[in-house]
Amino acid sequence: MLLEFRVENHRSIREEQPLSLEGSITSGELVAETADRPGPGNSVLPLAVIYGANASGKSNVLSALTFMRNAVLESQRLWEPQGRIPRQPFAWAGMAASNSLFEVTVLLNGTRIQYGFTASDAKIEEEWLFAWPKGRKQVWFERENTSAFKFGEHLKGPNEAVRELTRENSLFLSAAAQQGHRQLSQVYAWFDRIRTVPLPGDARSPRSGRLEFLFSQPSGFPLLDLNDSVRDSIRRLLTMADVGVVDLKITDDGSRGSRVFLQHQEGDEDSWLELKDESDGTQSLLWLAPVLLDVLHQGGMLLIDELDRSLHPSVSAAILELFLRAETNPKKAQLIATTHDTAVLGNIFGKGPLDREHVWFTEKDKTGSTALYPLTDYRPRVSENLQRGYLQGRYGAIPFLGDLSWVTKEE
Repeated sequence: MLLEFRVENHRSIREEQPLSLEGSITSGELVAETADRPGPGNSVLPLAVIYGANASGKSNVLSALTFMRNAVLESQRLWEPQGRIPRQPFAWAGMAASNSLFEVTVLLNGTRIQYGFTASDAKIEEEWLFAWPKGRKQVWFERENTSAFKFGEHLKGPNEAVRELTRENSLFLSAAAQQGHRQLSQVYAWFDRIRTVPLPGDARSPRSGRLEFLFSQPSGFPLLDLNDSVRDSIRRLLTMADVGVVDLKITDDGSRGSRVFLQHQEGDEDSWLELKDESDGTQSLLWLAPVLLDVLHQGGMLLIDELDRSLHPSVSAAILELFLRAETNPKKAQLIATTHDTAVLGNIFGKGPLDREHVWFTEKDKTGSTALYPLTDYRPRVSENLQRGYLQGRYGAIPFLGDLSWVTKEE
């Protein structure tokens, strides 16, 4: 499980920004004690939801974690041997010449693991991995100036052989996994369990007619093979959302590829409608469903940009609840999502699914640099209406629109 993520010099994120999923209060029913700090007051949160104005950098937090994931999984195998590192540094103030930093602290099999690296356009400048079994720090490896490696006595395996194969522009962890380094493969596997969900408007969106590809690649997502159990799970999710769908099927028309159909009246063979003709909300939910179910059934982490896009607030809330409840999240999967949906904060009709520790904000300063900070910095009261407080600007992270009267004025 992710305890903390840190990033610096990525897109609009200039200075180092932390995102923590370590809680000091019990949030929901899903908690996990950290191995080196056990106790009811220290838990791992199953989700974090990020709010902020448009273009404030919400998506860049997810982008940074996605870049780190891709670097671990692909740098040794897929990046060009003599190519540049595909990072995206802060565009102004000469930051292109500065290194970018990415670091995670995770809990793996009861052991705290801290892994990170810094990178320039040309090479990996530093890389490190520390572990705290039973609360005692161990240095597994440190890398400086590309080729200077230090291996700790607790890192067993073909360390020197992997070092020889590691390029300047690839990660040692990536190379180690490719060479079957058993001890480091568990860290690599954590990154491999990070899933991302592109929704309508993205390159692989249902609006572009490409949602079907999810159902044609079962090797990528074990649950995407439409057996009876999986189809029933997806059908139940659609029924929960009350979109008027009672069943789904997929057909293979040869040259036309896979096509998804949804049934709207049980037992009525004339009530099947092709996915492309469904509403944006139904398409978004079906786009999300297979990956959501995969993460909940297998464990791992799900990153969703704009959770509320084309979804009713009650559906967004229900998705958050799936991660918060132990019975629907037995593998302790985690979710990090961005949203503008304030209803899940709670309103005058009752408390929403989010506790104070689940909520984060992004805000840009005058230089265009993103600051990421938690709601708990403001110490809101337990009874405080978080939705009203946010919309009133009590916690920042909202747009200031200025005078719009000019829109209706004639020249």
